[in-house]
This record gives sequence, C-alpha cells and structure tokens, in this order.
Amino acid sequence: MKEIFQILIFLCFSPIGVMAQHTLTIEIHGLNNNNGHVLLELSNAKEAVVAGRTRNISNNRCIIVIDSLKPGMYSFKFFHDENKNEKLDTNWLGIPKEGFGFSNNPSMNFGPPSFEKTIFELNESVLIKCKPKYF
Repeated sequence: MKEIFQILIFLCFSPIGVMAQHTLTIEIHGLNNNNGHVLLELSNAKEAVVAGRTRNISNNRCIIVIDSLKPGMYSFKFFHDENKNEKLDTNWLGIPKEGFGFSNNPSMNFGPPSFEKTIFELNESVLIKCKPKYF
C-alpha cells in the first residue's frame, strides 16, 4: 500500500517538473545570403554557456530551437559564419566582416553591448526574432 501511495504522489507531481521546461525559438532574419551557417551561444544570467547551436540558412533566415530550458534569465549572441571556419572574421581594425547579433537587438556604438543589455527573462516558451548587423 505504501508503494502505491508513493507512485501516486510521484505521478501527481511529475507534470509540474515537465511544465517547468520551456522552448526558446530564435528566428534570425535578414541574413545577407544563404552561405555558411549561423552559430549561436546561449548563456544564463551568470554568463555561463548553457547551449550552443549551429544551423543552416534558408531564404536568408535561420531558425534555432533550444528545448528543455528552465525558467530564468538568459542571453544569446550569434554570428553568420559565411565561410564555415567557426570564427567571426574581422578586418585588421577588428571590425567584423560577417554578420552578428545579440538577444534584444541592442544598439551598438563601439564594441559589443554590455551583457546586461542582452539579458531577457524566459518564463514561458517563446519566439524571439533578431536581425544581424553587417558593416
């Protein structure tokens, strides 16, 4: 009888654990071309990387889905790796030659935005749209 009670308790609370997981879908649109792929890195509020994805491009856009995320604060950065060398190519001044972007599409003057400007709260499954910046 005790085992049956424990099983019932487990089954009652199992959906709560499943419901606490969210899906983050990121649509990157406005890519200059379909060459290469997009590399994305998702970090938590402590700036620790929690997921990395590489996805192909079609019709000048890329869709990246990250499942099973806990509610919390996150940030991501990405770049359009046109030549598939897995690094953001820059010119001799350090200016990116490939498109790049961040969550929240923050404005950028000189250098990347602060981490705080890219943080967003994930408390439900969501679609976030971003557009890369090209120089």
